[in-house]
Amino acid sequence: MMKTMKRLEQLYEGKAKIIYATEDPNLVIQYFKDDASAFNGIKKGTIVDKGVINNHVSNVIFKYLEDNGVRTHLVEELNDRETVVKHLEIIPVEVVLRNVVAGSLAKRMGLKEGTEMKAPILEFYYKDDDLGDPMINEYHIKEFGLATAEEIEFLREQGFKVNELLFEFFKQRNIRLVDFKIEFGRHKGEILLGDEISPDGCRFWHWETGEKMDKDRFRFNLGQVEEKYQEVYQLICGPA
Repeated sequence: MMKTMKRLEQLYEGKAKIIYATEDPNLVIQYFKDDASAFNGIKKGTIVDKGVINNHVSNVIFKYLEDNGVRTHLVEELNDRETVVKHLEIIPVEVVLRNVVAGSLAKRMGLKEGTEMKAPILEFYYKDDDLGDPMINEYHIKEFGLATAEEIEFLREQGFKVNELLFEFFKQRNIRLVDFKIEFGRHKGEILLGDEISPDGCRFWHWETGEKMDKDRFRFNLGQVEEKYQEVYQLICGPA
C-alpha cells in the first residue's frame, strides 16, 4: 500500500534531504539528494548517487536497529531515493557518539587522530546551522527548553545503545565506527530515532587499513569519494 503513496507539498529542504507531506499527516516522505556540503555549508558540491546510497544504507541500519529494540521513524522504502517515515517533531539536540579520537575532538583535546579511547564519549550539540551547531550540555538543554530531564536521559541511554549495536554491526563488515551523529524526534508521545545514519553523518574507517570511507574524503579533497561511498554500500547492502 505504501508503494503508491505520493509526495505532496514540500515541508522542508536541508543540506542532504527534502521532506514532503503525504495524504497522511502522521507520515512524510524523505527524498535523498546528491548535494554535499562541509564546514557548515562553506564547501559545497555533488557526490554522484550519494542520495541513493544513503537512502539504502540508512534504511538497512534502521531496520537492524528496529530488530534490536531501538524505535525509529522508518516505515517503508519507496524507491532508490524516497522513504516513508513517521512525521517527527525533531528535538534540536544532536547526539554524537565517539569511539576513536578524530575530527573536532582531536582539535579540542590536542590529541592525534586515531588515538584509542577506553570507553565511548557522548556529546550533545545544539542543532542550528546559523550558529554552527555548537556543543552544549544537559544544563543548556534544560534551561532553554530543548528537552526535559527525562528526555535527556532517554537520548543518552539510546545513544549508547545505538553505538553498542552499530559498533559490532560495522565491525562484522570490516568497518570501524569512529564516530557518528544521530537525531531524535517526538511522535505521538514517543521519542523515535530519526534523520539518517549514513557515510554523511558517520566516520567510517576500514578496519584493517584505516582508510577513510565517509564524507571526510569530500571535506578534505582526498579523492575517490564516490568509490568509497559505493564500497560502504557494498559492505552494508550487498552487491548492487
